[in-house]
This record gives sequence, structure tokens and C-alpha cells, in this order.
Amino acid sequence: MTQAPAHPPAAGSASPYGTLPAAPPQAVRKPVSLPRLREMHAQGEKITMLTAYDATFAAVADAAGVECLLVGDSLGMVCQGLSSTVGVTLETMRHHTECVARGLRRAQATAWLIGDLPFGSYHESKEQALRSAMVLMQAGAHMVKLEGGGWTTETVHFLVERGIPVCAHLGLTPQTVHALGGYRVQGRGDEAAATLTSQAHALQDAGASMLVLEMVPAALSAALTKELTHCATIGIGAGVGTAGQVLVLHDMLGMNLGRMPKFVHNFMAEAHSVQGAMQAYVQAVKQQRFPVDALHAW
Repeated sequence: MTQAPAHPPAAGSASPYGTLPAAPPQAVRKPVSLPRLREMHAQGEKITMLTAYDATFAAVADAAGVECLLVGDSLGMVCQGLSSTVGVTLETMRHHTECVARGLRRAQATAWLIGDLPFGSYHESKEQALRSAMVLMQAGAHMVKLEGGGWTTETVHFLVERGIPVCAHLGLTPQTVHALGGYRVQGRGDEAAATLTSQAHALQDAGASMLVLEMVPAALSAALTKELTHCATIGIGAGVGTAGQVLVLHDMLGMNLGRMPKFVHNFMAEAHSVQGAMQAYVQAVKQQRFPVDALHAW
């Protein structure tokens, strides 16, 4: 006799495109919260982050144990085929944030969800930034991310004061890549390092809970990580000394259509599945086996 499945699918739930299962009765971990991220930072436990742009990959990343998912404006390049992130609109970010949030709700719903504020959506004024942040928060984001230092400090304070958690971003800031002269390492030299350090401290003082450091020399990133006791640094091409790491999903799965950046490792090469690759990434970051400064940093 054939034994009936323990949890038969609900009537009408079958779909030829049903890549997302119903939520399990009990999540494998408690939802990641801002206090939990602060606790991890204080205890020296590495924080893992990946980009996500759709429901299915978000659910898989959540199940793989990734703490933070970033709906990055990098979707302009990896999903839309744009040459930079500059052409990404707030409406596009809202759409993808909603997709990722739905995927999390269909699965474990435990990852911390960050939405990128795209180019032009927060530059005009603090009030514009608030309106844009509200769009992403109402779409399901738990936190918003914005790029740059100096003038953004006041905006960060304005948002945090109104209950919106903020992740800042220094170093290579893709939205201003034309002003930077291309995708180049930032913070080299005493003057540049001092400016970046000053901006990082100002962003922490303004209330930023996280700070992405992109293509920043490893020594500078490690020093900042020790100094910023209330703001967790998340590195991408910034060495192993940061409080956590982030990679673009497609890059770490070896799906980059161009030249693979120096700071990327193809985790799919040694894995048998996408979820396996994500789990390997989480373990490598937690155990400080990735990144390797000699290979992935400057």
C-alpha cells in the first residue's frame, strides 16, 4: 500500500510554476532583527548578506541561513541589462522589494530585508528621502540603504529619527561611478583614507546601523571596523576584517556575464545546488575563510 504524504498539498495549490513551497510549520531560526544584528556585531559573529531580486532566490537564501538580503540597485545591471545602476527607478526598486518580501513570507520569513534607495530618490532633500524610504518600507523592507558620505549624514539622521533603520555605503559608490572615474579602489592614500574615516564616523553618529564598504583597502576597512562600535561594517572587496560580507547573488553563483571582479569567489563551482552554494558562502564568511585578503582585497 502506498503511504499518503505527511503533508498533502492544499486543494488548488498545485502549479506548474510552483517553485515556492508553502511556509513550513516552524522556522529553522528566529527572524533576524536589528537587535539581533547588533548582538552579532558586539559578539564578533560575522554577518552574511547577499543580494536578492525575486521571490524564489530570496526563499532559497533564507533557507540557506543568509542573515541579510539586499534588494540592490545592482538589479539594473544583472536583471535589466543596464550599463550602471544610474537608470534604476524607485518604482523598479519597489517592485523587486515586494517580490523578495513575498518570497520570504512564502518560506521561513527570517532574513533581514534591506532595500536600496536608487539614484535620484534621496538627493533632492531629506523629505524626498523620507518619501522614497516609505515606498520601500511599505513594500516590505526592514531597512533602506543609501550611498555616499558628507551630505548624506543629515539625511541618515532624519530617517533614523523617524524610525527607519539605515545602512550607509562608502568607498566605491556605484551611483556616482562617473564622478569617481570608474570602478576603482577608494580610500587609498592618507588624505582619501582620512576623508573616508571621517565620513564613516559621522554616519555612525547620525544613527546608521550598518555601513557597506566597497573596494576599500583591507587595512583601512579593518581599522574602521574596530573603531565603529555601533555600526557594523559590511565588506565587498574590503577584506576579511569587516563585521560582515556581501556579494551580488549572480557573481557568487558564477553567473557574471562580464569579467568577474577580483573580490568574488564562485561558490557554485564546488556546490551541487544553489542552496548549497549559499550555505557554503555563509560557512566561509562565518569561519573567516572568505574573503582571503591576498586574493580578494587591496
